[in-house]
Amino acid sequence: MSSCSTCPSQEKCSSKLTLGPQGCGKLQPKYGVIKNVIGVISGKGGVGKSTVTGILASTLRKKGYKVGVLDADITGPSMPRFFGINDKRANIEPLDENNFKYYPVLSKGGVKVLSMNLLIPKEDDPVVWRGPIVTSVLTQLFTDTVWEELDYLLIDMPPGTSDITLTVMQSFPITELIIVSTPQDMVSMIVKKVIAMANKMPVPIRGVVENMSYINCPGCDTKIKVFSKKSAEEHAEYLGVPLIGELPINTDLTEALEEGNAEEYVVNNDLYSLIFEGLY
Repeated sequence: MSSCSTCPSQEKCSSKLTLGPQGCGKLQPKYGVIKNVIGVISGKGGVGKSTVTGILASTLRKKGYKVGVLDADITGPSMPRFFGINDKRANIEPLDENNFKYYPVLSKGGVKVLSMNLLIPKEDDPVVWRGPIVTSVLTQLFTDTVWEELDYLLIDMPPGTSDITLTVMQSFPITELIIVSTPQDMVSMIVKKVIAMANKMPVPIRGVVENMSYINCPGCDTKIKVFSKKSAEEHAEYLGVPLIGELPINTDLTEALEEGNAEEYVVNNDLYSLIFEGLY
């Protein structure tokens, strides 16, 4: 504890805040060691943030890493659908009246997934909670889940700059953020708000993934820009972050998602490996 003796925030640390690999005053899991925590975030809903999270988790697992996914969108969770495990339920072990152990569900490819939709009786049951309860539950899911040893935990963030976003950026041991956007000026403007928020925390940003960037012409394989004539590089320059890569509109991936086979589709599609090659 000597390393905390001169920390100006030591009096603010709660019993759950410990000195972990990412520094002082950050939440740490009780039941395991997580080497890297990657937040996948966007300022706007509907840009494919959860899909990017699932693609990245699947490609990291394909490389042989131990990977977990925490669905931080408590009121609008969707990660179980990506991994085709929406009909499964996570195990909960009660320790006493107020404490529990949560066990993530393992996907077919070996990714450990925890989502509110894996903890409620039916996936279409609404979660009607106020902000403080939502953030408290998310904190508990992170710290009290049996993650064991993970190379990467990906956190699928809710859209916007809400309480959850603030809690994750301030209290979670985030290694870095990956931003998801689409090629529209309106979306880029809203996404830039999240980037500004991250810079104020400050939380490192690895770069931006431009989703729904183009469609491949089925006849000539030409890239057709649907939403904007600007290049992905121009949008990344506007956002002020590096461009990680462009993801096309892919109806085959959409069909795989609907059939619960998205993870398998991504693993067998070299496009996604190439986009994220060298990222981790």
